[in-house]
Amino acid sequence: MPAPTLVWLRNDLRLHDHDALAAALRFGAPVVLVYCVDPRGFALDSSLGVPKAGAFRLQFLLEALIDLRASCRALGGDLVVRVGEPEQEVPALARELGAARLVFHAEATSEERAVERAVCDGVGPLAVRCTAVPGHTMVHADDLPFDAREVPPVFTQFRRRVERDVAIRAPLGAPTSLPAAPCEPGEIPTLAQLGAAAPPHDPRMRFVFKGGETAGLARVQEWIWQKDRLRTYKTTRNGLLDPDDASRFSAWLALGCVSARHIHAEVRRYETKRVRNADTEWLIVELLWRDYFRFVAAASGNRLFASGGLQSLPFPWRRLSDRGVGEDFARWTSGTTGYPLVDAAMRELSATGFMSNRARQNAASFLTRVLGIDWRLGAAWFESWLVDYDVSSNWGNWAYVSGVGNDARGFRFFNVHKQANDYDPQAEFVRHWIPELADLPPEQALRPERLAHTIGYAEPMVAMHEAAQVQDANYRRAVTMADRRDQAASNRGATPRFSNRNA
Repeated sequence: MPAPTLVWLRNDLRLHDHDALAAALRFGAPVVLVYCVDPRGFALDSSLGVPKAGAFRLQFLLEALIDLRASCRALGGDLVVRVGEPEQEVPALARELGAARLVFHAEATSEERAVERAVCDGVGPLAVRCTAVPGHTMVHADDLPFDAREVPPVFTQFRRRVERDVAIRAPLGAPTSLPAAPCEPGEIPTLAQLGAAAPPHDPRMRFVFKGGETAGLARVQEWIWQKDRLRTYKTTRNGLLDPDDASRFSAWLALGCVSARHIHAEVRRYETKRVRNADTEWLIVELLWRDYFRFVAAASGNRLFASGGLQSLPFPWRRLSDRGVGEDFARWTSGTTGYPLVDAAMRELSATGFMSNRARQNAASFLTRVLGIDWRLGAAWFESWLVDYDVSSNWGNWAYVSGVGNDARGFRFFNVHKQANDYDPQAEFVRHWIPELADLPPEQALRPERLAHTIGYAEPMVAMHEAAQVQDANYRRAVTMADRRDQAASNRGATPRFSNRNA
């Protein structure tokens, strides 16, 4: 029998439209799918006191593994699961099976790339050939109309080039059969075995994410075709409470249970069968944003995770070690800032592992643009709690909102009072998640500061506009310093670090 090919899975837990699996099958040798439950992925972040991946995301992962194993077994194969660091487990499995090749989807960011290198180094002495293929984006990396190391600094430029010059590839079909696993498949661990508790069930939860390709494909079918919500997506996508106002495909996309190309194909089919309008096109735009953040992350390396972000902006962020920051950060995470829209969003996150895109923007803006707290603390908090955490999208969006990422347009902050009036005028969202406000009429629920003491709700922790003015002044000084630095570098003949502040 030919030496087998290992397909190392990470954020690609599906059988449909799987470039790495398709590449492995083309070699004509038996294929073994393997997933490593890496303890580092849910280790405790000592500075924040929360695990890197919290209970919502971890449960979603285990559900996805159970579903994928069932799908593999239905095709005659299996999913091999190991608990441990991939750079130890994958070479050990390759040695056990006498594997000839290892195929995997290439990741974009530094931690994941470091593990890739370590795994390939580990199988190298075994004469195993490593093949990394692109496969996480809607736009195939090989089809980009520019060098992948020179991603346009502004999303609109990226979008125009892609829409003009790129034809999105059709999704690949799933295999119709798989070879039996030639080794002990291993048990999928439980939450308890991983030292984690089950996420809480809150009766206010209106949507439950269930991990796995089966559930993800069902959600695409239900939301687009059965509920027919795609036709109004652009109009409703900023809704805060109705789970069908937006697609909520994000969790399945993040773990690769559903491919972006599959969703793209379904949107185009819907446009042919039912209607094509600005709403249908906007879902494609959102998938392009997801691609953009991933390509930017791949091109920028560790700069995405630096204090100054892609802008290398010397902003004087408040750190946890600074006086009073720990208390301020705790009020933000616990939803007790005294600003209902922010508090409802943060309480929804802790109760469900999710919040809408509009709520995320307001919560992130408040932390960074009003409180001036290091944006990376917020990004790390979301990393732990969000069921749909995606490293490129999460960190890219946080950097963007904080003014240190791509497409920065000066100091912008969300006036959360105006945002609440615009997107929650009847206070349905804030009253749903903040019981202290549940019995108040909408106008008082949105602006409860005068009643805070009597109803047991938190008083505003800062004066929003005055605090934002302080951060605006800090931002302007940081931009001036960065411009002088870049000019000095240019005068020396050096190339300034990536900057698009004047784009």
